Amino acid sequence: MTIGTAEQYRERLKAMKPNVYIGGRLITRDDPILEPAVNVISFTFNAAQEPQFQELVATKSHLTGDPINRFTNVHRSVDDLMKKLEMTRML
Repeated sequence: MTIGTAEQYRERLKAMKPNVYIGGRLITRDDPILEPAVNVISFTFNAAQEPQFQELVATKSHLTGDPINRFTNVHRSVDDLMKKLEMTRML
């Protein structure tokens, strides 16, 4: 399994059941208020397709062994945290 593209990420978000509340209002994942955050995370999916960025934006899941987006990783070491910091600064 590989990390998908930004478009696949956006499609998965749209397919999710609405369960996000902002300001007491139930919103869908494609609500414009979430667009800035979705754009940033989408960028990391595109960066994961580029060899020079893969080590920073992707890591191996400790649950499945599959590559995952570093934003979805549960940090388990100092190295995990340092890589996320480097990724954040780079992006």
